[in-house]
Amino acid sequence: MLKPEKFRKEYGKSQLANELPDSPIGSLRDLQYLYGKLYTLATTGGGEYAPYLTPDAAGELVDTDDSLIVVRIDISSDEPQLADDDIGPVQVTRYTEDLIQKVGHCKFSAAAGIDHSITHQSGRNSKPEKLARYAKERLTRWGTDDVVAEAADDHADGWIINRLAELGESESALETIEETITRKLGGESATSLLTVQVKTESNGDYHWPGDLDVFNEAMRQRKLSKLVTKNKADDSSGDATDLVTGLPARTVGTSEDPQNYFLGKQLEKFPGLDIEEAWRSHPISEDAAITVMNAGTFVEACTYRTFGSKVYYLPYVFGRLTPHKVHRLYELLYHATENDDTTPIEDAYKNERGTDLNTRDLRFYISAVMPHQMSRYDVFGETLNGRLHYPKELAFTHNRLVESVSAFNKEPEAEWTAPLPTNEKWGLLSTSDEQLHAVSTGWYFYQTFAERDDDEADADDPRIKALVSVLSGEPIAVDLLLEEYVDRIVDEQTDDDEHEGFPSFLVASQFAQLCALADNGLQLLKPTDPSNDPITHEPTYDRYIMPTLDEIPIADGGHPAATKLESFINETPALSPAHDDDPDSVTSQRRGAFLLGALVGDIGSYQEYSEDRSTTLVDQYPVKSITRSRIKKVTQETVAKTLTYTRQEKKQQGGYPGTKADHIVDRLRETILSPDPEDWEIETDDLRFYYALGVTYGMNDHPWNRDETDADETEEEH
Repeated sequence: MLKPEKFRKEYGKSQLANELPDSPIGSLRDLQYLYGKLYTLATTGGGEYAPYLTPDAAGELVDTDDSLIVVRIDISSDEPQLADDDIGPVQVTRYTEDLIQKVGHCKFSAAAGIDHSITHQSGRNSKPEKLARYAKERLTRWGTDDVVAEAADDHADGWIINRLAELGESESALETIEETITRKLGGESATSLLTVQVKTESNGDYHWPGDLDVFNEAMRQRKLSKLVTKNKADDSSGDATDLVTGLPARTVGTSEDPQNYFLGKQLEKFPGLDIEEAWRSHPISEDAAITVMNAGTFVEACTYRTFGSKVYYLPYVFGRLTPHKVHRLYELLYHATENDDTTPIEDAYKNERGTDLNTRDLRFYISAVMPHQMSRYDVFGETLNGRLHYPKELAFTHNRLVESVSAFNKEPEAEWTAPLPTNEKWGLLSTSDEQLHAVSTGWYFYQTFAERDDDEADADDPRIKALVSVLSGEPIAVDLLLEEYVDRIVDEQTDDDEHEGFPSFLVASQFAQLCALADNGLQLLKPTDPSNDPITHEPTYDRYIMPTLDEIPIADGGHPAATKLESFINETPALSPAHDDDPDSVTSQRRGAFLLGALVGDIGSYQEYSEDRSTTLVDQYPVKSITRSRIKKVTQETVAKTLTYTRQEKKQQGGYPGTKADHIVDRLRETILSPDPEDWEIETDDLRFYYALGVTYGMNDHPWNRDETDADETEEEH
């Protein structure tokens, strides 16, 4: 395949313009056609038969020993015969770059079939006798194939093929071929292409198959015959308007597809399919179908397997296909084939910096394909409107949140911890250069959503829905996120063998993700009902930039824990009274759940570190136990336990001067103890997630000690 610099030189502005479609990309087929056209130009060049060749099929054989076996045939006289010159009837040589187009190889993937071209590729490490059989079949099988024979009858030089078939009837010629191959290989196995050279004039040279139109046309007809007989169709073809070029043509209905779409068993794309009439449902011309098939290399390079599915990220340029834009696109596709470690989105981000390809012109076709069984697939999340902006900005926004806003970072020189913890060993609680990779591959949601067995994944997998939504800029339903978050939290609290303690880093990661998705510039969250609307609003946390000594604020004398709680609630739209201070509103109920969690986390931490208790309130009231019917009882018991510890500390010298955690208790009385939670309207997942967020907040609510080592610092990322 041509490198981008050589491609640009080989196909300048005018040459490339002549090869490009006239219309912008408007469908997947248009995109595949463009990919196939670029791949053909980069590998086999232009010309009528170039799209039919498969140069990559035997790419690994290039410049290897014994990789090309050539049967040499002289048909310049009345009787066809094997070559009788210095080289001999069979040449065993190396398959080199300059021979790729000359041998005219066209692979047929069927295990028991022969290749479409007279050139055939053997299996790996075939024994000499098997290679000899393949060589003889160039005359006895390919030369007598029904489609090849029909093509020969219709071609002015069809006699050349007929002479090969005639020679194939000579037992002595076949024995010579076998004996010569066996002798030249010295009994060693080889992986080879097997082909022929033909001498048509007595004083002429021996011609390769690619140099003779009759061989090319027979190859073409044989390959085309498979486009109308797939899935046991007799002849799924007819005259119609080609959906790619818009021109009248003979169209085919059962052609192959690099993404396995529009197959006979792909019922989602072909509802109520009559296999013989498939060309009416999806008319694509013969040549366009072949070009689309050639898109496979680029399509496969622009995919990623995740969550048991195959996700396609196919870049293209928006609007008119100018040579300049397409040169840049080819460069992106070429690098995708060379790089297995990153996604096309990451490659596009790296390549667009410092180049003149405007990212506003760059789009992505995005879809996820879920295989169920052989030849049966589900296609979902399909869009042509994917943009680099969404995953790139989401990665940046997430890093910015964790790195510099007050929810995750304490105020400089403050005496108290930040509201929520961070941890360098947790990808979503640290600033990471790999965040774009996490977003574009789905790892971003794998870390926060409920765990599943990828071998049993299905098209309804929320992780795939979320991934495709982010890549295409479609908002994700808040209810879906909360359900997944809570399921994951409950699983980790329940699985005592694998996880220890409350998953505070997980909850903090989920909340950071939720905040990033709510960013005003992205708007990747949507409420499923008005009560969840505040969750979709961007938080207003202060952004901290480390000040100079002169800029460090002087403490105002207020209790830092109370000030921190007030600020966090007011700056979090889902909790803020500014969004709804009605005691009967869902926002107030959510705030009550958060405050209860904060008190449970605060007192639970006190029990663990001051009382040395192995079972705390955090363990006593796990997330799955919190419901509307139980939350008031849990609150009463937690407040009672708080008062017990308050009295206990007052007996000690320097005991707590007021009610322990009074900045939480006082607000709880207003939100849970006075109204009746059984009449609340908040959904259970909403209630539980913000309770879990509160627990995380409470566990992290303590004085800051610059010399202490976080006891959880060594906890490994999940």
